[in-house]
Amino acid sequence: LWEVSFLRRSIDTWLDRFCARHPRLGIPGLMKYVVILQAVVYLLDIFSHGYLSALLMFHPAAILHGEVWRLVTFAFLPLDSGSPLFFVLSLYFYWFIGNILEREWGNVKFTVFYLAGFLLTLLAGAAASLLGWWIYLDMFYVNMSMFFAFATLYPDMQVLFFFIIPVKVKWLAWLDAAMYAIRCAMYIAGGSWVMCLLPLAAVANYLLFFWSDIMERFGRVKYQTSRQTVNFKKATKQAREQKGYIH
Repeated sequence: LWEVSFLRRSIDTWLDRFCARHPRLGIPGLMKYVVILQAVVYLLDIFSHGYLSALLMFHPAAILHGEVWRLVTFAFLPLDSGSPLFFVLSLYFYWFIGNILEREWGNVKFTVFYLAGFLLTLLAGAAASLLGWWIYLDMFYVNMSMFFAFATLYPDMQVLFFFIIPVKVKWLAWLDAAMYAIRCAMYIAGGSWVMCLLPLAAVANYLLFFWSDIMERFGRVKYQTSRQTVNFKKATKQAREQKGYIH
């Protein structure tokens, strides 16, 4: 238990210190730009019959032939929502929770969170390619990890399920987690276990930022902060407000 507690505090401290030491890494309003680019690609796909998405998607063979932009541009592919209405609603929803997380964490930590999800998704696609598989990459599972982060921070916030039924966010998060677990089980049963790499990458991104919260909620790790321990984030904020020195 002591080792887990030490690891958890080390991860939290490392993330906080990294974000504090790299204030220029943050992109204010990151989700706004992501949403706008996905909307633009969606509209252009309508007129080009999907040609733009085909040009931007992650494709290992094309990347090896010099189309290296595909390593980044897959992040701007529109999410498949079934209809234009649900596509617009999904963009609004992810923009909404992204802005809330940015206000809660600050733009640097939120940018690191989204960038980490992007890199883990890219690594999952590369690993599948090395194993002889090709999987379609987009930011769907990264957005789901963002939703799980939102549900962890605001579990009792209510949303209208199907625009009618008021449901707490935490129950929707549990429902989504159960659905993806079932989907992974079906992939494994069908011999397509490589498809589980994407949801696992999203889970890894979520755990990187919320491992300590999960351990606290399940009561497996309990420790009390001593009076001599300094809360790094709080001390940094106070020092900035007082325009003092930060060590």
